[in-house]
Amino acid sequence: MEPTPSPPSPPRLLRRLRVLHYSLRTEETYVYWVKAFVHFQGLRHPADMGREEVEEFLTHLAAQRDLSASTQRQALSALLFLYRQVLGTDLPWMNDVIRPVPRRRLPVVLSPDEVARVLACLVPQHQLFGHLLYGTSLRLMEGLRVKDIDFAHRTLVVRSGKGDKDRAVMLPESLRPGLEAQLARAQVLWRADQLRGTGGVELPHALARKYPRAPQSWAWWGRLQAGYDIRTVQALLGHADVKTTMVYTHVLKVGGAAVRSPLDALQARLPASGTSVVMGPLPAQRSSAR
Repeated sequence: MEPTPSPPSPPRLLRRLRVLHYSLRTEETYVYWVKAFVHFQGLRHPADMGREEVEEFLTHLAAQRDLSASTQRQALSALLFLYRQVLGTDLPWMNDVIRPVPRRRLPVVLSPDEVARVLACLVPQHQLFGHLLYGTSLRLMEGLRVKDIDFAHRTLVVRSGKGDKDRAVMLPESLRPGLEAQLARAQVLWRADQLRGTGGVELPHALARKYPRAPQSWAWWGRLQAGYDIRTVQALLGHADVKTTMVYTHVLKVGGAAVRSPLDALQARLPASGTSVVMGPLPAQRSSAR
């Protein structure tokens, strides 16, 4: 009888996830659920377990932890990835595991007046980011660099967004003064970093080796952590296939030139104290240039 292999360590799981270009959020989620599964089953090796143990774990998530069906499906996806992609196992039981069915819920949509009141309540240091989130619909895990802000075409270019794809989104005209002011303030910090020799940003996919001076370049600096629903543009342009809209958005920058941001339409509803989206004074210390 062959000895049971040792449990796969997180680095092994991470290596496989990165080879297949899964997102950072997916990495964190899959590692979490694999660890939770192994600990729930008393640190047994996954190779020694199967359908019964997986369904027992999913039942625990539903009955004892009262987690939603979508969260249970997320955990199941992580375990199926572990067995198929890391352990190299693809057995019939994997297709027969009971999959929780999520229920469809109607989303809660704020009225324009409600959005205006929320934005008006933001403290000065958060106003620019709040307006940017609403006005461009950037996803929370997406980011922008200086070079991706195109004032001339009123467009923001999102690199490696959802599905690891690039796209262009509208830049609200009302955000231009605030963004320009924030960039000016950020450039002061960047120049100070350069003088101290501490400047630099992380570049993806080995670009730092291909362009060794890029990490110290102002154009690559300043990730503004913050989605743009291309279906809206698809409806406005009358395209039957969203892929057609994606081509026009990328090549012609339709997103910035032809679609008005909801933030610009909201300006008349914002109280006087909520119209300024310039960041507050620079803090005495900051955490990172990223």
